[in-house]
Amino acid sequence: MIDPDPDPDLDEEPAEHRRFADYLQALEAVAEEDEADLVAAVLRDQDATMANSAVVRHIDRRAADLLTDPGFTSSARTLTEVVAGRDFLTLRLREWALLRAISLGDPWTAEEVTAATDWFQRKAVTTQLATPRIAPSTRALSLLAEHGRTRRVRNAATRRLASPTA
Repeated sequence: MIDPDPDPDLDEEPAEHRRFADYLQALEAVAEEDEADLVAAVLRDQDATMANSAVVRHIDRRAADLLTDPGFTSSARTLTEVVAGRDFLTLRLREWALLRAISLGDPWTAEEVTAATDWFQRKAVTTQLATPRIAPSTRALSLLAEHGRTRRVRNAATRRLASPTA
């Protein structure tokens, strides 16, 4: 039976959902010089899971935008200091730095790639699809085609190697 007098509080969006949306909006618009302070403020939110989620989205957006930009290094260094002690966020920044190294032809090791998270391995294989100016190296694709952690990664790397744009 339908309640004829529904509780209006049930129709309201939870406070953490509103804060999450507000954080994402603020992080997207933040000036570079204010980024560290804003990220630190978000991470002080009482809902650590929500705060981490907002910050990882920001990290992913900023890193993708700056991947081949010389500003990537200083931005990543600053964010690494701000997120110190938060293992997931620190790992995500490290993996973006590895993806940058692969994309730019900088030094990296097979162990770094094979030990990386599933997220990283998928990202390494699909980077060119999202950002046409960046292509993972043939060496990285070959490594992931053979030693990728999941069948999805191995198959995607194999397909990329077979395509003329890989």
